[in-house]
Amino acid sequence: MTKTESKQLLQLITPSRFKDQRGFFAETYSRQKYSEFGVHDEFVQDNHSLSREVGTLRGLHFQAPPHAQAKLVRCGRGAIFDVAVDMRRGSPTYGQWEGYELTAENGHQLYVPIGFAHGFVTLEPDSEIVYKCSNYYDPETEGTVLWNDPKIGIKWPSVADPILSNKDAAAPSLEDLESPFIFGENS
Repeated sequence: MTKTESKQLLQLITPSRFKDQRGFFAETYSRQKYSEFGVHDEFVQDNHSLSREVGTLRGLHFQAPPHAQAKLVRCGRGAIFDVAVDMRRGSPTYGQWEGYELTAENGHQLYVPIGFAHGFVTLEPDSEIVYKCSNYYDPETEGTVLWNDPKIGIKWPSVADPILSNKDAAAPSLEDLESPFIFGENS
């Protein structure tokens, strides 16, 4: 298992794969090993989503305190471009984003800490995303940031007409949102 890259607090992690004629085996999470990379969250919920069409865009999502969530995201089938945006007011990287291609083939995982909005767009049909959360889902604290906010400037892969939920299409820009996260306090 290697930590491939670390920017801001995000971490791109690649679990080791043991391959033979049958396929491969990978340990996708070990509290002991991940804590060596600085991931100390206690994950309490696993989520699994399927996006049938290429260009399905989900996000940018977050949960506010006291139900804020860190996430450990991987692609179980297909391919996605996975993005996280720093929402921590007062952070030197506030409003900045990082994006990584996560595929079933490359096995990369993205650790998204509390204080970041998260989203992805599918690059292949029938892409499945599996992720761990450090807190339970709470609809009362759920929030969204506009996926194409010009001040954030995410360089999404070329998608002519992304498939969005109504909630994601109507999300506010980061500038029009009072972020619930404060750098060094609740993130």
